[in-house]
Amino acid sequence: MGWFWAETAPVAPHAIPRGIAEPPPGCPMHKKTPQPPSRLPESASTPTGACPYVPPDTPSPASASIPSSAPSPKQGLLSRLNPLNNMPFDLSNKKAFSEQTQDLPLSRETSTIPKDDGSLWEYPSPQQMYNAMLRKGYTDTPVDAVESMVSIHNFLNEGAWAEIVGWERRFSRGLAEGYKICSRGEENANSELGMEGPFDTTWNDKELPEPKLLRFTGRPGDMTPKSQMLQFLSSVWPSQFQTSPPFDRHDWFIQRSFPDGKQEEVRYVIDYYEGDPEPTGEPVFYLDVRPAVDRPRAAAERTIRWGTDVWWRATGGVVREVKKMEAARKAKEEADAANSRRYN
Repeated sequence: MGWFWAETAPVAPHAIPRGIAEPPPGCPMHKKTPQPPSRLPESASTPTGACPYVPPDTPSPASASIPSSAPSPKQGLLSRLNPLNNMPFDLSNKKAFSEQTQDLPLSRETSTIPKDDGSLWEYPSPQQMYNAMLRKGYTDTPVDAVESMVSIHNFLNEGAWAEIVGWERRFSRGLAEGYKICSRGEENANSELGMEGPFDTTWNDKELPEPKLLRFTGRPGDMTPKSQMLQFLSSVWPSQFQTSPPFDRHDWFIQRSFPDGKQEEVRYVIDYYEGDPEPTGEPVFYLDVRPAVDRPRAAAERTIRWGTDVWWRATGGVVREVKKMEAARKAKEEADAANSRRYN
C-alpha cells in the first residue's frame, strides 16, 4: 500500500472486490520474487527533477550507442530496485502483458507529500500497477478493478501522511511545546493547531520547514510489537480487543526540522487494518500511525500524546470544559442584563 513513483489531489476510495484481510494485490513490493533484468543500462539518463520511476521507452544516446549484439550487463536484485521505494526502476507504463483485456489509464496523480528536493511524490498509474501485479504473479486480478485499487492506495497514503503531519505539528518544536498542545486532549489539540479536518496537511508554521518524506519501505511480514500485543489481547480478551491482524505495515522515514536549524530523520511505523464494510459495500480501513520507538524522544512523544489524552478524558476534562463554557455564558448574560437595566 505505499508506492510513490514521481508528482494531483487525493481521491476517495471506490468499492473493490472484497476478500480476506491480506495485503491488497496492488502492492507487489511486498512479494520478494526475482525481478527480470532491467531494460535500460545504468548509463541511461534520468531527467532532472523526475520521479524515482522513469519509463524506459526512450533510451538516451548513451544507451543507444551500445551495439545490439553486446550482452546486457548482469545486475543483482538490489541494483535494480529504487532505494527510495523498493520498486524496480524499469517498470513500464504501457500495455505489456497478453493477460490484459482492456486499456488502463496511463496518467499518474500527484500526492500532497513533499520530497527532500521540494518536489512532490507521485502515485503509480493504473497501468503501472497492473503491470506490477502481473509481474509478481497476480494473474487473477480483474483488470476492471485496478483503477479502484489505485484510488484506495492513494487515499490510504494521503491519510497516513496527514497522521504524520499531525505528529510533526505537535512535536517539531520540542517535547515541552508538544505537551502544552496535547495537555487538553486530542480534540482541543486539533483545534489549537488549526486543523480543518482529518486530511488537513497544511503546514501553518512559517518559521519551520514542513516535514518531508525521504523514503519508505513495506514490511507486511514483520508485525510491529504493538500489533502483536493487540493480537495477544484479542485472544485472551476478545470482547474488548477483538481485531484482525493488520494486512500491511510500512516504515516511513521523515525529515524533521527544528527551530535551531538542525534536521533529524524520524522513522514512523504504520499498521493498516481493514474494518467492516459500509452498508453501500465500500471498504473501510484504519491506520495506526506513530513514531517508531527507536530513540528516547520518540518514546516520550508517544507517552505524552496518548497519556495526556487518556488523563484528560479520565479526569473529566470535557466536563470541566463544558462547565467553564457555561459559566462564561452565564456571566456574559448577567453582564448584558446589568447593562440593559442601567440604560433603562
